Amino acid sequence: MTPAIVPPVLRLQNGVIGYGGHPVVRASLAIDPGEVVALVGPNGSGKTTLVKGVLGLAELQRGSLELFGVPAGRFRQRYRLGYVPQRQGAAGPLPATVREVVASGRLARLRRFQPTRQSDRDAIDTAIAAVGLVDHGRSRVATLSGGQQRRALIARALAAEADVLVLDEPLAGVDHESQQGVAETLTGLVEGGTTVVVVLHELGPLAPLITRVVWLDHGQVKADAAHDELPALLRQLPHDHDPHGGARPTSRLGLQG
Repeated sequence: MTPAIVPPVLRLQNGVIGYGGHPVVRASLAIDPGEVVALVGPNGSGKTTLVKGVLGLAELQRGSLELFGVPAGRFRQRYRLGYVPQRQGAAGPLPATVREVVASGRLARLRRFQPTRQSDRDAIDTAIAAVGLVDHGRSRVATLSGGQQRRALIARALAAEADVLVLDEPLAGVDHESQQGVAETLTGLVEGGTTVVVVLHELGPLAPLITRVVWLDHGQVKADAAHDELPALLRQLPHDHDPHGGARPTSRLGLQG
């Protein structure tokens, strides 16, 4: 019996993504289930715009986008895509607890005015446990460290039982210990089969998890390779692809050059 062909979790073909009619990114990209893909490159290279385009938060001006094999315009299971934005803390203007923040991720699965079910409560408990915040469920998010807040946001995405987790600079602005905590959280999720797309300036403690690295510059994909193949590929790029001068991309990312 021929095994079923599993489509990519996302497939962007000849995509042009931008804001207000202004193009920022021109790229094609496909990501398969179970991959851990790092989107890297200098500031302003289009990494965040690319993920926002995939998530429907930036305008897809040209090209096509499929999510789980379905054209994006017809895709209705948005809860399958979990998103942790750049530099957003979990603490908002209200004194929310960790559990309340995580529970808000479950709303995408509920019909309007539908009461919380046992399956919802179980999903919330599982998400909190997955990020190591069981002892902080009743804590106000504002009292947590930056790394703990980031993990609460990851749990919010997990509460929706997302198949794909998209994180924009999850290590930015948190101390080394908190970075390790985020890395341990993601390790457990990847081992459980979650597909991860992560925007990074440096791979840091996430390096062992990364299976593939996509290097962007000036809104275009300049290199796309398995993690261990990228250093050799980057060495073949002209030096004008290193806008900072001096150190090559491999050393800045923590890759072996």
